[in-house]
Amino acid sequence: MQKIKLITALVFAAAIAAMPAQAKESHAKTPAKKTATKTATKASSTHRSRTVKASVSSKKGKRVSPAKALYRDMKSAKTAPVRAVPVSLDREGNPLLQSNAFMVQDLGTGKVLLERNAESVVPIASITKLMTAMVVLDAKLSLSETLTVTDEDTDKLKNTTSRLVVGTELTREEMIHLALMSSENRAAASLGRNYPGGINAFVFAMNRKAQALGLSETVFHDSTGLNPQNVSSARDLAKMVTAASHYPLIRQFSTDDEETLPIRGRDQTFRNTNALVRSPDWQIGVSKTGFINEAGRCLVMQAWLAEKPMVIVLLDSVGKFTRVADAQRIKRWVESALAHQGGARLPAG
Repeated sequence: MQKIKLITALVFAAAIAAMPAQAKESHAKTPAKKTATKTATKASSTHRSRTVKASVSSKKGKRVSPAKALYRDMKSAKTAPVRAVPVSLDREGNPLLQSNAFMVQDLGTGKVLLERNAESVVPIASITKLMTAMVVLDAKLSLSETLTVTDEDTDKLKNTTSRLVVGTELTREEMIHLALMSSENRAAASLGRNYPGGINAFVFAMNRKAQALGLSETVFHDSTGLNPQNVSSARDLAKMVTAASHYPLIRQFSTDDEETLPIRGRDQTFRNTNALVRSPDWQIGVSKTGFINEAGRCLVMQAWLAEKPMVIVLLDSVGKFTRVADAQRIKRWVESALAHQGGARLPAG
């Protein structure tokens, strides 16, 4: 009995003796955990800093504050990434694209990397609005002047709708912004109507500008692109996009993700019609989409692929997502080709 009591006492004493050691061990783990947390926080902070710097320099020619760049990066992170698409190649190693007419050009060398039906003259829909913006900016009209949407700006050709109801008042700058970013037809119509001499003088100025840029296959009949007689070719549009890239306001407005404006006393948010501007995988300098039945779905961009400035023109794409998928195929093809060639020039399409 005494032996049992002695053994119990020894076990109890051993347990008590072990407790400080465990407490000490537990206490020792806490600083290590804090150190690891600090390290992770520091790494996260460094990564965020790098992200901000990358964003500031990603839009060439467009000044963006670090705070705004970080805000855009945070928004991009919350946006579902554009899905990667497989790249099928033809016998010559060029990507198989679904757009009926296209052209990809290296702006640094002027070399055409890909093209198909690039000289075909086809309706261009709202790609028109790039020319609309250039003509308005060339006229050096007051950007702060208030313009009013009237019944003359409504679409009587295709009866499309708009959130800019008759009576909406916006500045000329805001009209340009919505015309480029959200492809607002009434904004583009108002810009043309409020040009000195009215819409006829504006269309004349659009065609004169086209001639000055050497767009021999391009003709305009309105400022919106709703008129299917607004026609051009992929080759001409590559020149037009290049010209548009020299306007800082067009670069900014055409690539903005979204903008909230007061429309008749109520804030409304307008978003870019090109989903790629919200993708962190893309660096886009100029962007414009277009669609009417006669033109199909169109997309033009000036973007950096493998750190090289390129112009991409995609016309008459069938299907809602085809033009974006084709742009993704082009991007992957260019980057893959340059990686395999060690930066060597790409073959012409």
